[in-house]
Amino acid sequence: MNTYIIVITVIGLAAMGMAWMPLFSKKIGVSYAIPYVLFGVLLYLFLDVLPLPNPIRKLEYTVRLTELVVIISLMGTGLKIDRPFSYKAWQAPLRLISVTMLLSIALIAFLGWWGLHMDAASAILLGAVLAPTDPVLASDVQVGPPNEGQRDDVRFALTAEAGLNDGMAFPFTWLAVAVALMTSSGEGGLMEWFTVDLLYRIIAGVISGYVLGRLLAYLIFNEWKWTQGKKIYEGDNAFMALAATLLIYGLTEIIHGYGFIAVFVGAVALRSRELEHEFHTELHSFTDQIERILVAIVLILFGGSLINGILEELTWEMALYGLAFVFLVRPLTGYLGLIGTGLHKKQKWAIAFFGIKGIGSFFYLSFALEKADFPSGDDVWALVAFTVLVSLVVHGVTASFSMKNLEKEFVRDIPKDHNWDSSVK
Repeated sequence: MNTYIIVITVIGLAAMGMAWMPLFSKKIGVSYAIPYVLFGVLLYLFLDVLPLPNPIRKLEYTVRLTELVVIISLMGTGLKIDRPFSYKAWQAPLRLISVTMLLSIALIAFLGWWGLHMDAASAILLGAVLAPTDPVLASDVQVGPPNEGQRDDVRFALTAEAGLNDGMAFPFTWLAVAVALMTSSGEGGLMEWFTVDLLYRIIAGVISGYVLGRLLAYLIFNEWKWTQGKKIYEGDNAFMALAATLLIYGLTEIIHGYGFIAVFVGAVALRSRELEHEFHTELHSFTDQIERILVAIVLILFGGSLINGILEELTWEMALYGLAFVFLVRPLTGYLGLIGTGLHKKQKWAIAFFGIKGIGSFFYLSFALEKADFPSGDDVWALVAFTVLVSLVVHGVTASFSMKNLEKEFVRDIPKDHNWDSSVK
């Protein structure tokens, strides 16, 4: 049987399924990620002609595929945020990407080093890849399309956090790489990491994203002389979303800034221009369609990996630590980070609990393992895959029900002149 034909048939089937899967998931109250992972498990169980027996572990393409999924997801995430940026209005997600994420990285790394006897570099890497929440698999707890006309502080906090911390976790992935290189060959150093990977790359990512986002907004929402007064958004210009994503990411990476940060900041900057314009909905819709197709492929590959070796190194002790990361570390650090934000305790616990792990973790891990050798690399793979699986199932079956209950109590329709800096009453 022709393997190529089977592969494109599977991709076609997966993409077609994504046309109905969101509606199906909404009806049954379970994330679409779960059926797709199960589909991947079944495919690799019964079709032995499929390539890549342990697909997620193939670093040479896992890095690029997951990278593409994440950057497209970050653009869509930024475009659907209705709330203009201000420190007070964005206080919750800013706390989550600073206090919560730093505490999570430190605690997970310590547990990996002390409890699982990992080397320092592998323990830091474990913390860096598991601390950030995922923008890709968190659609069930994120805000809806642009201009939905509601204020939902829980969904907003989780959406903005997912958009921001995928870039903010990158310096700590580089820290793990730096420690691994220093240990094995003496290359690099902590000062270089601090000045370049932490300070410069973050600042460059933020500035590049903002400038390019505002520039794109100007190009999109202003008339051009050669269009004779017509707006650039007239006609089939949905591809602008993909072009903008790749352009912002590519230009930022060229100057060695963090492209993930730039894409999200650029999307928010673009969205802030003509905030209520319908073109934002068109841009978001297109990115969402591309993202869902790519996500379907990654989830199927993840399902195949589950039965083809990715969990081989998993022990009962590691599994217990994985459960602790999902049920203890994130909820506790999340709640601590939200103290003083003015949110109700139910909202705080919901935000703290739904720190969903996913495809971003696979990117960071495969990226780091391409850059350096980690003595406990196989253990980290097994533990990360198990933790993502637990998160996918636990959060996938509880998110819809939890969000609906919170919406009844806390979500409000908002007038156009709403003050986003104020609390919901």
